[in-house]
Amino acid sequence: MRLPDEALERLLDTWPVARLATLGPDRTPHIVPIVFARVGPHLWSPIDGKPKSERALARVTHLRDAPRVSVLLDHYEDDWRRLWWIRVDGSACVVMPGDPEHHPEAGPATARLRSKYPQYATTPLFRGIPTLIRVRITGIRSWYPGPGPTS
Repeated sequence: MRLPDEALERLLDTWPVARLATLGPDRTPHIVPIVFARVGPHLWSPIDGKPKSERALARVTHLRDAPRVSVLLDHYEDDWRRLWWIRVDGSACVVMPGDPEHHPEAGPATARLRSKYPQYATTPLFRGIPTLIRVRITGIRSWYPGPGPTS
């Protein structure tokens, strides 16, 4: 069954972690955990100051060649009546100040990320040049096992 709209909206606004799936140059999936915030019809994820490789991040280079992505939010526990998942499909791009892709929602997205994640009080929101991934939502699918509790 599809999650009720109220639960879907609440989870998209409050769930702390998701998985971003991009396509690599050899067309194999590349999946990484992300933090995110929803602002308007977009999901936003920062390239933040958590430790990362010094190389260019694969998710960033993948988006230049293949902007179609999926973002998965999910919940698992031993009580299978409480399982659920949400898959957001969309078109993504890398947004940096001064880029043609810079978007008026980048400022509100940054504010939303800071308010959603108190960890950004001690961890830099950006690693170097402020860089965000913007996912324009083109479709949302969800599932849960039916009547009963959802987290």
